[in-house]
Amino acid sequence: MIDELLLRELTPVVIGVLCRRGADFATAEDAVQEALVQAVLTWPDRPPADPLGWLVTVAWRKFLDAHRAESARRDREIRVSAEPPPGPAGVADDTLRLFFLCAHPSLTPASAVALTLRAVGGLTTRQIARAYLVPEATMAQRISRAKRTVTTARFDQPGDLTTVLRVLYLVFNEGYTGDVDLAAEAIRLTRQLASMTEDEETAGLLALMLLHHARRGARTLRDGTLVPLAEQDRSLWDTSLIAEGIAILRNALARDRLGEYQAQAAIAALHADAQRAEETDWAQIVEWYDELLTLTGSPVVRLNRAVAVGEADGPTAGLAALASVESGLPRRAAASAYLHEKAGDLATAARLYAEAADAAPTLAERHHLTRQAARIGQALRR
Repeated sequence: MIDELLLRELTPVVIGVLCRRGADFATAEDAVQEALVQAVLTWPDRPPADPLGWLVTVAWRKFLDAHRAESARRDREIRVSAEPPPGPAGVADDTLRLFFLCAHPSLTPASAVALTLRAVGGLTTRQIARAYLVPEATMAQRISRAKRTVTTARFDQPGDLTTVLRVLYLVFNEGYTGDVDLAAEAIRLTRQLASMTEDEETAGLLALMLLHHARRGARTLRDGTLVPLAEQDRSLWDTSLIAEGIAILRNALARDRLGEYQAQAAIAALHADAQRAEETDWAQIVEWYDELLTLTGSPVVRLNRAVAVGEADGPTAGLAALASVESGLPRRAAASAYLHEKAGDLATAARLYAEAADAAPTLAERHHLTRQAARIGQALRR
């Protein structure tokens, strides 16, 4: 029985080793994929004592075979012409560089996500295509273009960790689609990244993912109906993930180098810490939104802060804070509807809920907002 998770974990390590030894990214990735196919065929009957060493050896041979067969490149020197001895030396650095390479600034976010899942996550093109609900051929073209783009990038250039974190966060936000749990995959990759760097924001992102993932089982009903945070059954929250996320966050905050992911995780931790919705420390959440707004200047943060102000200081204060948020921002109408309902202006709330439903980005969110509008409309007719 082949250990698929082990192969996925070793994939970026082997690609990194080949790139360090002189292979360009695209050829290295192809060679590793061929080695993985051979592993699937041979390991069940003859499992290697050193899986990493086996994959490095076989992938390097595949690379050398491909290189020798390419007459147009015969003049290109291979950094190490003889087959190097396999081993784990430098694998953490190799994998970290691979994270950076897959989040190369010349790539679009969609391409960076796809390449990260393929090269670092070890997922197949078919799995990634199913996860993003696109044809396999389309995803294959996207990955192929991305590989060509980064092939000319120097592997020893320092990477942009901020871009890597943004790519991982994009993966996490896709949740569960197709036959791949992308939220769980993002957590696995972020754990891997956190183990290779002392960066506070990487730890903050991991904490944020764990705290959000802990509430996953309570977010929807069996029929897919969304359950707002205040109405969730908190006994369904995963307390072990919450405890782990809070511990990671505390360690990151203790270094006193605050970043946006740490601030977001602090807000999530305050929600997780409340045993009942009524016990939520909204005043402290507003303070963290103030920090987050200073760090990012994001209109989405300003929108969420307005809702938090409405909970901490009352709906009138929340609506006053919301007035500074641009009118066309997604979900602004939903936030305004909620605050108007809290203020007792049901007619305006019903109209805004209906308006928000029309602009909802997902079907589940549209159904939820439509039900809210119908609920208030029914109350007005009584």
